[in-house]
Amino acid sequence: MANHYHNSGKTDRLRSETSELALYGGKPVRERLLPYGRHSVTPEDIQAVVDVLQGDWLTTGPRIAEFEETVAECVGARYAVAFSSGTAALHAAVFAADLGPGDEAITSPLTFAATANCVLYQGATLVFADIEGDTLTLDPDQVNACLTQKTRAILPVDYAGHPAELDALLELAERHGLIVIEDACHALGAIYKGRRVGSISHMTAYSFHPVKHITTGEGGMITTNNAHLAERLRRFRTHGIDYTPSERANSPWYYQMIDLGFNYRITDIGCALGTSQLQRLSTNLACRREIVRRYNDAFTNLDAVIAPTERADVESAWHIYPIQVDAYYLTTDRAEIFRALRAENIGVNVHYIPVHLHPYYQKRFGYRGGEYPVAEKIYEQLITLPIFSGMSEQDVEDVIKAVNKVMGYYAY
Repeated sequence: MANHYHNSGKTDRLRSETSELALYGGKPVRERLLPYGRHSVTPEDIQAVVDVLQGDWLTTGPRIAEFEETVAECVGARYAVAFSSGTAALHAAVFAADLGPGDEAITSPLTFAATANCVLYQGATLVFADIEGDTLTLDPDQVNACLTQKTRAILPVDYAGHPAELDALLELAERHGLIVIEDACHALGAIYKGRRVGSISHMTAYSFHPVKHITTGEGGMITTNNAHLAERLRRFRTHGIDYTPSERANSPWYYQMIDLGFNYRITDIGCALGTSQLQRLSTNLACRREIVRRYNDAFTNLDAVIAPTERADVESAWHIYPIQVDAYYLTTDRAEIFRALRAENIGVNVHYIPVHLHPYYQKRFGYRGGEYPVAEKIYEQLITLPIFSGMSEQDVEDVIKAVNKVMGYYAY
C-alpha cells in the first residue's frame, strides 16, 4: 500500500459509483472469460487447408515456398525461410549467425524465454541489457555498455509490436562487426521510420502462434536480405542436409549433411493457412489500432493506469496492449488488480516475467534480482489487456468498464 495521504472522501465517492467487485461476490462485468488474445479462422482459411489435405503434399511441398514468398513480399525482404515455430526460427538465426562457445549475444530481459534460450542452445554466452522506460525495448546505451571483444550479436525484441531503436543498434553492430537478429514475433506489419520491420535487420524472426496476427497453428519465419544466411537457414531446418538441383537430376537419391541441423520443418497445411490469413493482415492491424485508440481515450484520466507508448516515428503492430499499474494511486498492488480483473472475466495476462528471474537462469547464472532495475520495476506493474482482431465493440467496452470498475474501487 502506498504511503501518502489517504483521501477517504474521494475513495468513498468512487466506490459508491462502482458496483461491488466480482472478486468479493459482486456481479462480474462479463458472463464469459474474454481472453487476452485469440485466433480467427474464416471459411476461406478452412478451404485452403482442405485443398492441401486433398492434394499430393502435406509437407515439404509447394505451399511452403508460396508462403515464404508472400511473407517476404509483405515485409520487403529478399528472402524468407519458414520454420515449425518462432522458437525454431530464432534458434536457426543464431545458428546461421555462427554463434557458439566463447561468443556473446546481448538481448532484453523483458521477453519470452525463447529469445534468450536460443543463444544457449548454441553454447554461446547470454548477456542481458536493460530496457528503455517508455517503449520497453532494448536501451542502445545499455547495450553499448555491455559490449566486449566476445560480443557477436544483438537480439532486440520488438516488445508488444513496437520496434526497438533499430538505427542505433545497427550502428553499434556496424561499428563492432556484429549481427542483429531482431525478435519481431510481436511485430508483423510494424513500421520503423518509414521502413517495414523485416527488411531492416540482418535477420528478423516472426512467430505464427495462434495469438499472433496470423497463424499457421504453430510456425515461425526468418526474413533476411542475405543469400548466404538464407541458405544456412534452409539447411538447418532439415537436419543440415543439402543437395543441388544438378545432383538431384543425376542421382535423385543423393544428399549430403553439411551442418548439424534439426527437423524444424513446417507443413504445407500450416503454410496454406498462413498464406490465407496473411491476406487479412492489414485489416487485422487496423482493428488492433482502433482498439488501442479506444483504450487510450478511455484511460487518459485514470491516474493509476500508464498506457503503452508509441513513438511518433513508428507504427506499432500492437500484438499486446500492456498497461502499467501505478500503485501510488491505489490502495492495493498489481497482483490484486490482476485477480480482480480476472474475476470480472477479463482475461488479463502479464508479459513477461524477466528471463533472468526464472529459476533456471538464477540457478545457472546466479541472478538474484536487481541486475536490470528498469525491466524489473516495469514487470512489477505490467498487466496485458485483451486485444485481438476478433473483438467486438461490446468486448472492448467490457474491458474499459472492468478497468474503470476495478481502478475506481481501489483508488485513493
